[in-house]
Amino acid sequence: MIQFNELGLAEPLLRALSVEGYTTPTPIQGKVIPDMMNGRDILGTAQTGTGKTAAFVLPILNRVAARIADSQPRPQPKHGHALIVAPTRELAAQIADSIRTYGKNVRPSVAVIVGGLKPGPQIKAMARGVDVIVATPGRLLDHMSTGAIKLDQTETVVLDEADQMMDLGFLPAIRKIMARLPKDRQVALLSATMPKQIRALANDFLNNPSEIAVAPEARPIEKINQRVLLVDRAAKQNALTNILSNRDVERAIVFTRTKRGADKVCRHLDKMGLSAAAIHGNKSQSQRQKTLDGFKAGRVTILVATDIAARGIDVDGVSHVVNFEMPNVPEAYVHRIGRTARAGKSGIAVSLCDNSERNLLRDIERLIGAKISSKQDEGYIGEDQPVPGTRGGGPSGGNRNGGGRNGSGSNGTNSRNGSGRPGRGAAPKQSGKDWAAKRNRRKKVAGGGGHTANAGRD
Repeated sequence: MIQFNELGLAEPLLRALSVEGYTTPTPIQGKVIPDMMNGRDILGTAQTGTGKTAAFVLPILNRVAARIADSQPRPQPKHGHALIVAPTRELAAQIADSIRTYGKNVRPSVAVIVGGLKPGPQIKAMARGVDVIVATPGRLLDHMSTGAIKLDQTETVVLDEADQMMDLGFLPAIRKIMARLPKDRQVALLSATMPKQIRALANDFLNNPSEIAVAPEARPIEKINQRVLLVDRAAKQNALTNILSNRDVERAIVFTRTKRGADKVCRHLDKMGLSAAAIHGNKSQSQRQKTLDGFKAGRVTILVATDIAARGIDVDGVSHVVNFEMPNVPEAYVHRIGRTARAGKSGIAVSLCDNSERNLLRDIERLIGAKISSKQDEGYIGEDQPVPGTRGGGPSGGNRNGGGRNGSGSNGTNSRNGSGRPGRGAAPKQSGKDWAAKRNRRKKVAGGGGHTANAGRD
């Protein structure tokens, strides 16, 4: 198996990688790094969470290290030798963090150019010229239009998560940016999926690229345990609470379709005593960064996000992803659940699917080429592992407001062992017989309405 020290990277980079505990490149890194260092254009496809960022950051830093070793002049004012374009502010910030981490012994100059922040500090950062510009398309174009940023001396450009930029409508902006770059430049286009419009973009801007695909397109990582919970729309909030009250939930991301929906879910989780915060496009950049920092540090254990954050969140230790609403675009499902099972770890993805979303579920299954195990409101999040407090969990199930996290207590308070006194407004505890009768009545009623586990699936 190839090692980083066999790829020809500069010694300061190898030292930084060693400190981070990295010795063996991932498949995408092992193929992209040598080709980029040889000057090839890159068309790379790999599953999310497989190390694409380091794959393009390390060759860029290697070139910076070579310039320093050769005592070459720094970039001219308002210019950058390398440009990395990303779809979201969060992803841009994380790419910049990776540059600083891997390049700490090289100390490259980096400017992060994103919307939601005051332009003044960004203009000041570019005034002297930088080694690497990391930018979102809209704000980059703004600075280009005023002359604060010039790209005529940029040697390398990376389009990261290119398919998401297309989904967000950035294609016209990308074309304007590419038109301002020198004709003799290196282009790397990397993505988790390769739809037709990305292929067309590659044909327009890449010159005889090295095409690298290290995994089937749009296939979720095998270490993600996927489950679908078939549930009525009105019962989704309770089902979500029960899932997230499980003691195995270390850090979770909940995805909604809309910003308003994210705020609504977040308020519900807060009301239920769960530590949650929302992140979406209506939040200011400082609010989004503060929330993300809290999530990374563990001060917030549940992040509620819209799809704009699906690929911009790279946080270790996300044990669960919950799709509160099924995504309208099947590819978004892959990117959502890819927030877990990162860096070789396993993870759990639960999707709450109501009757109106069955077609979306089928579209996702066609995309990934597999059926996702589904249960009729049983709350399963793992192999034969029922979530405490769901209606399928038995008469002693409970949530934080009714029996504790392990579901073994009475209708009590927030105690983890469920031994607290009955909480205000708590429903009377059902006997096993009553609970079973209620469940059978539900199944009988649902039999003709498409709500059984197999209804509408064949």
